[in-house]
Amino acid sequence: MQRALKTARADNFWTLTDKSKILPRETREYVPMILAAIVIARNPSQYGFDFEEETAIAFDKVTLPRPVDLRRIAEWTESSIDVIQALNPELRRWTTPVRDKNYELKVPAGTAELVSAKLTNAPAVDLASLKYYTVKKGETLPLIARKLHVSKADLADANYLPAVARVSAGQKLMVPNEAAVLMSARTDRSVPAAEARSTVAHAGQLAEPAANSNRVKGSYAVKRGDTLASIARLYQTTVASIKTWNPRLPGDQLAAGQRLTVYRLAN
Repeated sequence: MQRALKTARADNFWTLTDKSKILPRETREYVPMILAAIVIARNPSQYGFDFEEETAIAFDKVTLPRPVDLRRIAEWTESSIDVIQALNPELRRWTTPVRDKNYELKVPAGTAELVSAKLTNAPAVDLASLKYYTVKKGETLPLIARKLHVSKADLADANYLPAVARVSAGQKLMVPNEAAVLMSARTDRSVPAAEARSTVAHAGQLAEPAANSNRVKGSYAVKRGDTLASIARLYQTTVASIKTWNPRLPGDQLAAGQRLTVYRLAN
């Protein structure tokens, strides 16, 4: 948004929306939705919402010396990925922050000691699947992402880079072997170790949801007026997941008749 404001030489979002070519339609619609949500949250009863407070979930904290796959944590604590992400809503990727050597993770109450013991005994390769790629002359971040069949956003995020960052020959990039699609196809259950290991995607392959997850692969024909956000709502997923399922998707613009790979919830 800041880059768009600078490009358009505008000083506020509403002025920016008048320049339709600067911001994609999805973003123009998304910001007002966020503002509306803030207004409603400040006085929900005025808008017909009646909330009941939920009981706070008890948890322990564990300091992680290195990145850990969230499915490992779910496996060790005999809980589900949903539970781990509910305790740590800031985590939107498949692993804890890759460069944070003192990340404080919340885990179900009574499991901190067990998780700490597992961290001590487990080999690094079992904690998070990471691989490195050396940039070649003339390569760009989007080109490398397509080459390795990973999301550009995931590749940039793993290396603490903006999605539009330039890379140089000889630079080493950390490649997330497990695509974000594995996290977007979550199921409310614990993940056995054998299943978690079998879903590791090697460079050159795109991971798909585990065979016994609650999503089924399908195809969607884009209709006039569709946006990534509207399609994400239709399939009860996120825009980031749709982009991961379709690594060759050019930006946020869609064309009527275009076909997208989607993973719908199984009946």
